[in-house]
Amino acid sequence: MCIEMPSVDNNKQYMHIGKSYKITDFLFWTRSRIYTLLILDTLPLIFYQLLGMKWIALPWVVVALLGTATAFIVGFKNTQTYNRTDHGHVIWANISNLSKSWGMMCRDYFQDKEFVKVLLNRHFAWLTALRYSMRENRVWEVADAGYNAEYQRYYRIPERQIPLATALLPYLPADELAAISWTQNKATQLLALQSKAIKEAFDAQQIVPLQYLEMQRTVNNLLAQQGHCESLKDTPYPRQYAIINNIFVAMFCILLPFGLLREFDMLNDTVSGMMKGHMIWLLLPFSVIISWLYTTLEQVGESTENPFEGSANDVPISQICRAIEIDIREILGETELPAPILPQHDILV
Repeated sequence: MCIEMPSVDNNKQYMHIGKSYKITDFLFWTRSRIYTLLILDTLPLIFYQLLGMKWIALPWVVVALLGTATAFIVGFKNTQTYNRTDHGHVIWANISNLSKSWGMMCRDYFQDKEFVKVLLNRHFAWLTALRYSMRENRVWEVADAGYNAEYQRYYRIPERQIPLATALLPYLPADELAAISWTQNKATQLLALQSKAIKEAFDAQQIVPLQYLEMQRTVNNLLAQQGHCESLKDTPYPRQYAIINNIFVAMFCILLPFGLLREFDMLNDTVSGMMKGHMIWLLLPFSVIISWLYTTLEQVGESTENPFEGSANDVPISQICRAIEIDIREILGETELPAPILPQHDILV
C-alpha cells in the first residue's frame, strides 16, 4: 500500500541563493538577444528615415493589441513554469523527510549494525542514482543552450564531473553494483533490493509485522516520489504552448519598431533646437528596451521550465542529497561526515 506524504514546501532553496542577480550578469545572459534586437530595430529606422520609405510605418493600435496578447501568453507560461519548479521542490522536500525517517527506522528496528549500514548505504546509492537520472539531458531542455552554457562558468554540476559508476562505488558492494549496472532504471532496482532485504529480515524475524509494514510503506513512498520526479523530468511544458509563446514574442519584437515610427516622428512637432527633426532616432533605445523585457521574460520562463536539468535556477538536488546523507550519518552517531556542498558564486547545485 502506498500512502502519499503531505506536500512540504518549507526550507525551499533555488540554486541561486544570493540577494539578487547582478544586472551585469543578467545583461551578459541575454546579450545575444540584445544584439538581435538592435539589428531588428535599426533596419526600420534606416528604411523610414534615410531611405524615405514612410509607408512601412504601422498603426500603433495594431502593435499595442499584439503586445497585450503577448503579455498574457508570456505571463501564463511563466506562471506554469514556476509551478513546475515549485513542484520539484515539494517532491525533494518529501524525499528528504522520508529519507530521514528511513534512517531512524533502520537505526531503531535492527540490532545488527552492519545490516543497518548496508540499508543506509543502499539508500545513499538510490539518492545518487536518482539525482544522476534527473541530470540527464532531454531534447527540450535548455541547460546547454548558448546563453545558459556560458553562465555555467560560475558553477560546476557534480553529476557531469564524476561518472555514475564511480559515484556509486562508496555505497554498494561489487556484486550489487554489477547487478544494477546493465539496468535502465538503477534507482528502481535499488529500491527493489531494499524491499527484498527488509522482507528477508521479516522472514528471519528480525522485525515484527508492524515494523515491516512501516518500512515497506516508506519504500513505496520513496518509489512514489521517484515517480513524481521522473514524470516531471520526462514531461516537458506542452510544446503547443511553447511554440505559440515564441511566435507571439517574435512577432511583437519584429513589428514594435514599425508601430513606433510615426509616434516618435510626431515628437518633432513638440521640440525645438538640435533635436528638431531627429526625435525619431530615440525609437532605437526605447524599442530595444521594450522588446528586451518581453524576450527576457520568455528566456526566464524557458530556463525555469525544467527544474532538474542543472541551470542556475533549478532545484539543488545535489546539495539536498548531500544534506540528507549528513543528517542520516549524524543520526547514527557518526563523526566522519562528507563535506556539505557549498554555493559557487551564490549558486547551489
